[in-house]
Amino acid sequence: MSLMKTLRAPLAAALLALAALTTAPGPALAQASAPEAQAQAPAPAQAPAIAKEEVNNPYGLDALWSQGDFVARGTLIIMIIMSMGSWYVIFTKLFEQSKMLKSANMVGAGFWKAGSVKHAATTLAEGSAFRYIAESGVTADEHHEGTLVEQIDRHTWISMSVDRAVGNIQSRMQDGLAVLATVGSTAPFVGLFGTVWGIYHALTAIGIAGQASIDKVAGPVGESLIMTAFGLAVAVPAVMGYNWLIRRNKTVMEKVRSFAGDVHSVLLSAKK
Repeated sequence: MSLMKTLRAPLAAALLALAALTTAPGPALAQASAPEAQAQAPAPAQAPAIAKEEVNNPYGLDALWSQGDFVARGTLIIMIIMSMGSWYVIFTKLFEQSKMLKSANMVGAGFWKAGSVKHAATTLAEGSAFRYIAESGVTADEHHEGTLVEQIDRHTWISMSVDRAVGNIQSRMQDGLAVLATVGSTAPFVGLFGTVWGIYHALTAIGIAGQASIDKVAGPVGESLIMTAFGLAVAVPAVMGYNWLIRRNKTVMEKVRSFAGDVHSVLLSAKK
């Protein structure tokens, strides 16, 4: 019994030491294996980049021209020609009116200080409307006697000649305005014709397909709306340009008539 008691204490200490050796490496092994697990873990997959695809508009201008029939193309060409013609008239008339206003400003003291109307006319620019009026009055005054118009009194003959010259200038200033008036009044109806034709195509597509799906209707209806927009885009500048040019023509003709009245009075007051 004493021997068993003696061996019990060393045996218990040996068992405790053995238990410590078997349990202690656990955390160390766990800590050592953690980096390896992290290293072996697959990296998170990156989100794939979304590629932006350019989708061609099947109902734009390109589709209108490529898919439209000869009526749609002809309507579009007519409106383009009308737009080009109206802009050409607007720019040319603006240039002509600016030239007339510049000539009116050049008729100053130099003209009225000349010894005669005939000499004063030479001080004006060649081809000027004001020089044309002065030369018309001088010609009527010089060729009144000894001709068939001698039966008309001198006052009436000079007045008729000057008024005729003013009328010719006014007629020239109004050239091209009829084009703007025509374009402004007819372009919306040309666009409306294209609209009606597009709606007709939409109804035809619905009848052929047997169902009113958006892909069957969107193309022809979009075509009709484009025609309407074109008609308005052509008509609005033509109408605005017409009104603006009429107003400027009025200003120019006031200066022309004022000058013609002065020339008429000077010619009648001159002694023969």
